[in-house]
Amino acid sequence: MTARTRFWDPDGTRYGIPTYPYRLAPDGLASRRQLRAKGLRPGGQEIAAQILWRSRRPRPGVRAAYLYRIELALPVRPMTPAKWQAVAAALAARRMCPDCGLDRGYTIPTSLGVCVPCAYAPTLAA
Repeated sequence: MTARTRFWDPDGTRYGIPTYPYRLAPDGLASRRQLRAKGLRPGGQEIAAQILWRSRRPRPGVRAAYLYRIELALPVRPMTPAKWQAVAAALAARRMCPDCGLDRGYTIPTSLGVCVPCAYAPTLAA
């Protein structure tokens, strides 16, 4: 059974919701990313269908993308000044080193937990 026939279930008997192989979804349906590119959002509607495909990366297996009806989608809510301020504060916090307290101008690596100079200062001092 090929992937195209394995994932072809337009009536939803096998997978519970209408299912299509990669790149074979009917018109009028879009993923979240496709809706966002059109300035839309799902707006609380139920999942109308899904696309399934085999993937080797990042983890081998079957991946899914859920599809929504374009005619039921709502416009994206605009960003308010308060939301812009909250996003700016969150990004600034990610740039602040907890050890030296300086805004480093880049996002502090989570693997280090501190800025690069603070992380490698003991190694450089020796």
